[in-house]
Amino acid sequence: MSLSIAIIGRPNVGKSTLFNRLVGKQLALVDDRPGVTRDRREGDGKLFDLEFTIVDTAGLDDVDDKSLEGRMRAQSEIAIGEAQVILFVVDARAGIMPMDKFFADLVRRQSKPVILLANKAEGKAAEAGVYEAWSLGLGDPIEFSAAHGIGMDDLYEALKDHVAADLAAHQEDQESLEDEAVEKALRLAIIGQPNAGKSTLINKLIGEDRLLTGPEAGITRDAIAIDWSYKGRRIALWDTAGIRKKARVRDKLEKLSVADGLRAVKFAEVVVLLIDATVPLERQDLTIADLVVREGRALVIVINKWDLIKNKPAEMKNLQLEVDRLLPQMAGVPLITMSAETGKGMDRLMPAVLDIYAIWNKRITTAQLNKWLAFQVDQHPPPAPGGRRIKLRYMTQTRPRPPTFALFCSRPDDLPESYKRYLVNGMRVDFKMKGVPIRIHLRGGKNPYV
Repeated sequence: MSLSIAIIGRPNVGKSTLFNRLVGKQLALVDDRPGVTRDRREGDGKLFDLEFTIVDTAGLDDVDDKSLEGRMRAQSEIAIGEAQVILFVVDARAGIMPMDKFFADLVRRQSKPVILLANKAEGKAAEAGVYEAWSLGLGDPIEFSAAHGIGMDDLYEALKDHVAADLAAHQEDQESLEDEAVEKALRLAIIGQPNAGKSTLINKLIGEDRLLTGPEAGITRDAIAIDWSYKGRRIALWDTAGIRKKARVRDKLEKLSVADGLRAVKFAEVVVLLIDATVPLERQDLTIADLVVREGRALVIVINKWDLIKNKPAEMKNLQLEVDRLLPQMAGVPLITMSAETGKGMDRLMPAVLDIYAIWNKRITTAQLNKWLAFQVDQHPPPAPGGRRIKLRYMTQTRPRPPTFALFCSRPDDLPESYKRYLVNGMRVDFKMKGVPIRIHLRGGKNPYV
């Protein structure tokens, strides 16, 4: 585990801009409005030859603990407690505010190394604010601009001793880890409409209040990555912002949040689509599921808030029929009912994720495929447009993740989609590949392996 550095400060001082600069990517959402960041977000930071873990946090506000802003501050305070070094950021243009002094006192009580950054220090307008920063009693302020990269050399000098000390302390652990084969983490994204319970589900899975939750819809804005382990298996969990209908998304910040969530789907290997049991299978849920299929990801559908349903057997039967009817391209997709709030039914989620992941990675030998293809053609021959029957010559798997096949045949353009569906449905049953996208690409010409 590398040195953990938390970026803290009041809202809109440039914490997320600094985070993005240190990770080298536009990971955190940035906007002129204060309070954009809500959950704490971790990334692999790099400054010249220094490597560390950098944590972006919500702006510190002096507010009621039960309010949304209060819960955001609680998440930031957890990040401060877990960090080994703190980057305290102030706005040099605005000058030192009473809140800066209040939270400087909070940081001092942590007895941890603090580096004071007077951000937005480009230009003469910031000179007075830089001098004011001395009054916080946190040492020499570094004149800094996260937007323009000013002051990076000074930040490097302030950090290098802390990083070196951390490396020395963990050198033995790192050497032992190099000798062991590290299993690649399974990438799992949780998606769904706003207020379906995505953050609550992840908090319950990992056993801590890692993500901000509450009754308000749309609390999550960034796609948050969390490293987790399930029975010794490494899991990279992604919480995402709720995805509403495109026509309803007008706010710039919500557009950025949705785009961040869609990127998480492309990055994931397995996607859990979380649906609110009180309003199940709305058109938007089906749109999201179709997106997962088009991206070729494995899918698990979870019906959350199941504890609120009275006639559970009848509702479950109806849901299963609707899923099979509305999502024929994912026939047999796992359907799990649970309550993220109470934890009931959650024990079925991860086994279903691992099962569908194994199917998504499945490989079938060419000999098995062609023996199966001959049987399928014998049972139901392809059509004969214009009086000439289409010949299916050969089939091979070109790749897994998702299972993708090449089918060599005469006149591939004339083979109807209905016959391709017949083959796909047969594969789902005979090769036990239910619930994952299956792709068959038609190729003309003779068997290339003869």
